[in-house]
Amino acid sequence: MEISSGGCSPRGISKKEGSEETTNLQLQELPHRVHEHVDFNLNSQVQSMNALDILRETVRILRFNSWGFMAITVVLICPVSAVILSNVLVDESIVKSLSIRLMLVAKTSGLPLRPLIKQSCHRFAEMAISSAVSFPLYPTLVLCSKAAVVYSVDCTYSRKKCDASKFCMIIAKFWRKIVSTYMWSCTVIVGCITLFCVFLVAFCSALSVLGFSPDVMVYAAVMVGLVFSVVFANAIIICDIAIVISVLEDVSGAQAMMRSNMLIKGQTQVGLLIFLGSTMGMAFVEGLFEHRVKTLSYGDGSSRLWEGPLLVVMYSFMVLIDSMMSVVFYFSCRSCRMEAADGESSSILEMAMSAETMAIQ
Repeated sequence: MEISSGGCSPRGISKKEGSEETTNLQLQELPHRVHEHVDFNLNSQVQSMNALDILRETVRILRFNSWGFMAITVVLICPVSAVILSNVLVDESIVKSLSIRLMLVAKTSGLPLRPLIKQSCHRFAEMAISSAVSFPLYPTLVLCSKAAVVYSVDCTYSRKKCDASKFCMIIAKFWRKIVSTYMWSCTVIVGCITLFCVFLVAFCSALSVLGFSPDVMVYAAVMVGLVFSVVFANAIIICDIAIVISVLEDVSGAQAMMRSNMLIKGQTQVGLLIFLGSTMGMAFVEGLFEHRVKTLSYGDGSSRLWEGPLLVVMYSFMVLIDSMMSVVFYFSCRSCRMEAADGESSSILEMAMSAETMAIQ
């Protein structure tokens, strides 16, 4: 399977005959024409896929360029995974203080402090503190790993060899708009979580005023949480695809978010299945790390020496697969909205770089 490029390629334009004025006019219009070509001339061989097809395609791409993706995993993903799983930067006293405050808020709103509520408050506090103290890693290593995965998948589809120096040039040119899109994604995610917390407190307070029993309130809170999970998953999918769009297309920030929302219409169920599978896999590895490494539940703890690194590698591999599936999902969604075209195979990123270079000249 291959993504072919047709229409007006930079090399095709350079071969056209004409006067010098015509050539200059073509070079001035080239960036717009390349982006238009990128938007509408994706080969129809990448058809709409379900979640299982996307997983198979991801494995095929991983086998095609295994060394490149393993390098991305070891250099960029593993260090972040080790920090996230071990919570080495998290101060447990701050987590405990925040969880107590959350439990007070829950009790004030009328929720009974049952083990489920206490555990949820502690888990939420731990995730919030971990995200806050680890935030410098996200717009650097994590974002660079996502961009590297997008570049590698794009090179695989265009049958180009991945070049680290060329990737660095691309990142240097497009890094600002990628970071801008990431900041918009963070804003959307934090906004969703804040809206959920405010709505949950208000909803439970209203039920308490109306005189509902604690059991009913707990069940109602769980149902609200389930509904929020679907909304939150959609937001995560949109944000992930927006990052891919900011790397491959000439949009960023809010425009990339809107482009992502339009692109996945009709494919939301596939995105939710991908998100569910990735989340379950990473949660499973996190649970194993919690009980086999952080909590000494058996033996003398000597197995930590090999179980810890192994689980970090497993978690990093899950993050890699999740990023790759997001890129494949992007190509699958976009192929549904584009016209088929024949022509030479060329990398989207290389075409954009060539267009800008020729325009400057």
